Amino acid sequence: MIGVLGLEDGTRVEGIGFGAPGVVSGELVFTTIMSGYEEALTDPSYHGQMLMFTYPLQGNYGVSGDDFQSDKMWPKAMVSREYWNRPTHYRSGRTLNQFLLDEDKPGICSVDTRMLTLKVRTNGVLRATLAVGEKSEVSDLDVVQMARSQPDISAQDLLGDVTCTGPYRIKGPGPRIALLDLGIKRNILKSLSSRGFDIHVLPAHASISEIEATEPGSLFLSNGPGDPERANKAIDAVKHFAGQIPIFGICLGHQIISLAVGAETFKLKFGHHGGNQPVKDLEKKIVYITSQNHNFAVVPGSEEGTGLKITQLNANDGTVEGIKSDKLDILAVQYHPEAHPGPLCTEDPFFASVQRMLKRKTPAGGRR
Repeated sequence: MIGVLGLEDGTRVEGIGFGAPGVVSGELVFTTIMSGYEEALTDPSYHGQMLMFTYPLQGNYGVSGDDFQSDKMWPKAMVSREYWNRPTHYRSGRTLNQFLLDEDKPGICSVDTRMLTLKVRTNGVLRATLAVGEKSEVSDLDVVQMARSQPDISAQDLLGDVTCTGPYRIKGPGPRIALLDLGIKRNILKSLSSRGFDIHVLPAHASISEIEATEPGSLFLSNGPGDPERANKAIDAVKHFAGQIPIFGICLGHQIISLAVGAETFKLKFGHHGGNQPVKDLEKKIVYITSQNHNFAVVPGSEEGTGLKITQLNANDGTVEGIKSDKLDILAVQYHPEAHPGPLCTEDPFFASVQRMLKRKTPAGGRR
């Protein structure tokens, strides 16, 4: 099979197709992780996008399923420089090609991912269309025009696709958390569960009364895809509970919390995707290397008058990476502290801070 990739700027490249044949469209973004394609491809935050890997070799250790962050592949397609179809790792249960086939998702390799990455860095995130199939079927398709005809991701409501279908509970002896699933990764749940929290997971569009029915000691908003301004129900929930119970957020959750209390967000030129983003902690005077996956961020300065305080900044571009409010009991970060893939140096500092805040708010002998 061949693969034909078209971008809205007029770029058209041909390569080798793998995975499932078909035609798909989405935003083309790149990730800088050097390993961890299993985790990245199953991260719901990539819903609506095509994921391009800057590290040239993918598939070399196969697919085990042990590191999946959800039950399925979320990117519309995979783009890589080289794909290896003969993995030898002892945990491998199938090839990357077979995984894409099982997920009915196409992939393309043997393309110049460096050139494509530079285009995204220069022009910003680009709408793209990938066609994979026999040459006679796809070589004449106008993939550039198909890419241009796609709606912007900000016009799409992606949360309904990635959230849970109904509420469920992960029992624990500690404080009770009502968690809005905006496309949560499994390792966030593991990080919370391993610290003993009693977790009540609710769909992204849960009403305030449904959240209140769990009798929460705090509200937690997860990572997820798309424009935070579309998460109206979650924004309303934060507005309602702010100042009543502690509120925590990661990635999309961080953006939603900021919007709810009066700050603003904007779309980054090409986003932050990868496991090597440096973050300056303004209070501790240290730099963390973090795992990130987002295309939107909080407008610096828009937090003034909201009660929020910026606690962390991206060392590369100065974007907001952490916020808190002692008055409103808010704590949120833009990066993924649980990593997977990526470095784990922020996992304990963030989740330990959540523990400390809830310990202060939980009455003696109580669950809240």
